[in-house]
Amino acid sequence: MKKYIDTGKKDTRSGFGAGLAHLGRTNKNVVALCADLIGSLKMDEFIAENPERFYQIGIAEANMIGIAAGLTIGGKIPFTGTFANFSTGRVYDQIRQSVAYSDKNVKICASHAGLTLGEDGATHQILEDIGLMKMLPGMVVINTCDYNQTKAATIAIADYHGPVYLRFGRPAVANFTPPDAPFEIGKAILLQEGTDVTIVATGHLVWEALIAAEALAEKGISAEVINIHTIKPLDEAAIVASVAKTSCIVTAEEHNILGGLGESVARTLASKNPVPQEFIGTNDTFGESGTPAQLMEKYGLNAAAITKACEKVIKRK
Repeated sequence: MKKYIDTGKKDTRSGFGAGLAHLGRTNKNVVALCADLIGSLKMDEFIAENPERFYQIGIAEANMIGIAAGLTIGGKIPFTGTFANFSTGRVYDQIRQSVAYSDKNVKICASHAGLTLGEDGATHQILEDIGLMKMLPGMVVINTCDYNQTKAATIAIADYHGPVYLRFGRPAVANFTPPDAPFEIGKAILLQEGTDVTIVATGHLVWEALIAAEALAEKGISAEVINIHTIKPLDEAAIVASVAKTSCIVTAEEHNILGGLGESVARTLASKNPVPQEFIGTNDTFGESGTPAQLMEKYGLNAAAITKACEKVIKRK
């Protein structure tokens, strides 16, 4: 089986900052807006090099979305930055009406998503954002797995015309994807081939899926691992092709199982090739305060939980 190497833990929000800085040098139409969280979103480098292309909105997220939508009319490509909870839940009406319904070229960039926000607790740990955003017609939804992929995705979405939700996180996590790998919206990445079970994972759970695949291999189980970085549009062909070989699937996400990646996969398979499926995600619950590692363990969002789910789903074939 293919081995992936952690080249050094980095936070995915820093990948966003690096990608935004790159765009500042290469795309004069890119502008950035922030709701008083410059440091948390790692926007400092872009601002230092392009002060005239940055707008500090303050703690007024709804206003930020409205301004971003307006900037697109003049040909600008606005990247908005704040925590995922404030990027979606607090401003859903503005996103629905001014961005999605109006088909504005706004890039909604959201850090500190999921349980791995950690000690700030349930009020900030949004676990519903993917569901909220994927239900909006025309909205692209991306959830990247490491620093390198987040940087690549940030750069790529500037070339895509239309609304995008880009989700990333706070903690330092394994950085294992190639730094020069192209990012293609809507195209899943087959990380490892297998024959017994398919694991499709997104965000921070991709690395955990690879660890789980190693543990399964030691038990004689061959797991196919797919990185679903784009939840909408979903690469249905890749999923259907994989389960045609394995006949069962486990989905893994740092999000509520209601409305997330798992449900999108289930809908796809229900209409194309129904197979047994197990879901790794939070189960209709809010989070709580704790370290990222503690929370991922408690809520079953880690390699051990994925391994058990794979063993369970194989027995259902």
